[in-house]
Amino acid sequence: MTITARQVAADVLNRSRSRDGFVAELIDDAPGSANLSPQDRRFLTQLVFGVTRRAGTLDAILKPFIQLPLHAVQPRVWDLLRLGAFQLTFLTHVPKHAAVNETVELAPYVGAMKAKGFVNGIMRRVSELVTDEFTDKPGADAVPIDHRYRKLARAILPDPVTDPAGYFAAAFSFPPWLANRWLERYGPDECTRLGFWFNAPPPLWIRVNKLHASRESYRIQLAGQTIDAEPGEHPQSLRFPEHHPIRDLPGYAEGDFAVQDHSSMLVASALGVKPGMHVLDVCAAPGGKTTHLMELMDNRGKITACDIDPKRLETVTTLCQRLRVKGVETVVLDAKGDLPVGLFDAALVDVPCSNTGVLGRRPEVRWRLKPNEFEHLIRLQTRLLILASERVKPGGAVVYSTCSIEPDENEGVVKAVCRGMRSMSLEAEGHAVPGRPSDGGYWARLRRG
Repeated sequence: MTITARQVAADVLNRSRSRDGFVAELIDDAPGSANLSPQDRRFLTQLVFGVTRRAGTLDAILKPFIQLPLHAVQPRVWDLLRLGAFQLTFLTHVPKHAAVNETVELAPYVGAMKAKGFVNGIMRRVSELVTDEFTDKPGADAVPIDHRYRKLARAILPDPVTDPAGYFAAAFSFPPWLANRWLERYGPDECTRLGFWFNAPPPLWIRVNKLHASRESYRIQLAGQTIDAEPGEHPQSLRFPEHHPIRDLPGYAEGDFAVQDHSSMLVASALGVKPGMHVLDVCAAPGGKTTHLMELMDNRGKITACDIDPKRLETVTTLCQRLRVKGVETVVLDAKGDLPVGLFDAALVDVPCSNTGVLGRRPEVRWRLKPNEFEHLIRLQTRLLILASERVKPGGAVVYSTCSIEPDENEGVVKAVCRGMRSMSLEAEGHAVPGRPSDGGYWARLRRG
């Protein structure tokens, strides 16, 4: 029996709801996904990431047409309704009749044969609601898509003038607490820009492995296969205007590049490592920054790469092998997270964080993150930065980094540690703003006196 992209998408969404993993991993692990054609696999990715990103908007569109108590709708049927509504609202290349009919036919596949009529009725109402008109202005009858707004036949969203937080949450699909938090800090115009950025597929960036090639020589290699790539601000960075299967790019097996966002490349460079150093990498997995550090050290020196998850640490070793990076020793930390003994020339502390700078790349985070988690995260981040600072020799540097855009996780933690540890002083810091040109994040370099 041939499996379809829509069936695999329904299964992945079901597993994602159970928090079995990030959707990118679940797509790769999904039974049947490997047998899809390249075109169907792209469609699968578009469906899963799109439904996950836009779940809040999809629910706002669906709820007016559901007469049952919402809790009475089976979770897997909700998945189908979202899949269908996503195709009708956000995918202009899928004919409406196909979106409706294919969604209805998924009901038996997910074990909900009796729900076919229910799904059919809702899909037809959504089909009537979504028009083929577009506008440049937000409104209670306008859904943001591709830097413009798709008109609805009637107003179903909160009014953006009288309820800007409600509109941002529903139209751009963010939890209300995060919508309120960002509107207070950024204002409506910047929130709109962030909303469009986080709801679009993130660009593909790679870091050219300077141990093997220069950026320009690798770019010429790409051009030889008619693959376009643009240099970024970081001297090892290349951005692809179009997406490409990573393993099909030239030099993948030889380790000529690593996939890494531009903002992440700035972090290892900020540490200012030199050949021969012994560096402590506190939260090393999956290894992008670890391997970058060793590239910057010309493969001469030692890195002690730590993490509490042994499986994730295996990805560090695998990446080192592909990039032919030497001198990296992995260390599994105990449950208390105590760091290896000894003094190091420098340390990198890329801490667990809210991930609010990478919500486009990790779309499920916006729904999993809760406002009460910040207190725990900040305590953990502060502890890790203090422990790493204690492991660095006098005169040595510590770089603290996050992929968060929340000030309390970023400069707030750094200021608190500098106040509490008189031996540590802030030397430099950088804020990566989402979409300018890549993911959001933060780094700070501290120096031990």
